[in-house]
Amino acid sequence: MTVTQKAFGKTPAGETAQLFTLTNANGMQAEITNYGGIVVRLTAPDREGKFADVVLGYETLAEYIKASPYFGALVGRYGNRIAKGKFTLDGVEYTLATNNQENHLHGGKVGFDKALWAAEPVKTGEAVGLKLSYLSKDGEEGYPGNLQCTVHYWLTNDNELKIEYLAETDKPTVVNLTHHSYFNLAGQGCGDILSHELMINADRFTPVDAGLIPTGELQPVAGTPMDFRTPMAIGARVNQDDVQLQRGGGYDHNYVLNKDKPGAMTLAARVCEPTSGRVMEVHTTEPGLQFYCGNFLDGSNVGKGGKVYSHRYGFCLESHHFPDSPNKPDFPSVVLRPGEKYQTKTIYRFSAK
Repeated sequence: MTVTQKAFGKTPAGETAQLFTLTNANGMQAEITNYGGIVVRLTAPDREGKFADVVLGYETLAEYIKASPYFGALVGRYGNRIAKGKFTLDGVEYTLATNNQENHLHGGKVGFDKALWAAEPVKTGEAVGLKLSYLSKDGEEGYPGNLQCTVHYWLTNDNELKIEYLAETDKPTVVNLTHHSYFNLAGQGCGDILSHELMINADRFTPVDAGLIPTGELQPVAGTPMDFRTPMAIGARVNQDDVQLQRGGGYDHNYVLNKDKPGAMTLAARVCEPTSGRVMEVHTTEPGLQFYCGNFLDGSNVGKGGKVYSHRYGFCLESHHFPDSPNKPDFPSVVLRPGEKYQTKTIYRFSAK
């Protein structure tokens, strides 16, 4: 197991970002930059043992800075949407940056995906990793409180990419961190992901309005195209005449994960790519999982190796709390107060069959 590093380019502020390569005992690799905590490259073996890069991304930092739909990034302070960029906490209304029409998306105009994190390679007996740290200052993008964040990426010898999040604040605030890799288990740039077979361990989802803001309902998936309790090709129903699919341009929805108790580490999803045999499982302590199937990819992003990322060439499975939770008192709380610790964990486990 090894960790190496090299310069990856200059940030808009003129700082040098680093690229760290984690290699486990099986030869699996993860390349991660401390700019945005972005997973630039992640290899996984097929049924013949052949490795391929299974995440969308770019060759250079400059390309991520120029135009990236959150490829591989750490997202914060708040993953997903907050309606109209406003929420009220302890009787005080806070106004956030709006960057998705009238709504706040993925932490705002300069979210955690655009921050240069302090980075330190770490190692255990069974994994190599990267410790990333960032202080989000009081008022950043409109959020209250100085939020000290630490994220550990671990590449284990069980072929897992494990992500552990920790945050503490000095003032009541809201926090909802997530990871935004676009996966294609056939290999990045190798066609669309519609034949991937997906299972999501959720009986319910949060339907959205025309602005992709949850209505507040927890709707059963039964009898709808949102039902992935039994493995189903992503493309089997994505173009059905269904109001929820039309609003998202396809799947772009939060699923309410089945859990015996809040905060338990459970299987959230499993994806299989039939041709290569690659399998990815997602396990998380989080209550929700956003499934997005690359609806807004349109061929304008040219990625690694000159690969053009066309419509639905990647999918995301983002573990998190539900979108717009600060404005939905019936949703699990995203409030963090001084003296408390925000701690979550998500594992992406790779195998082949």
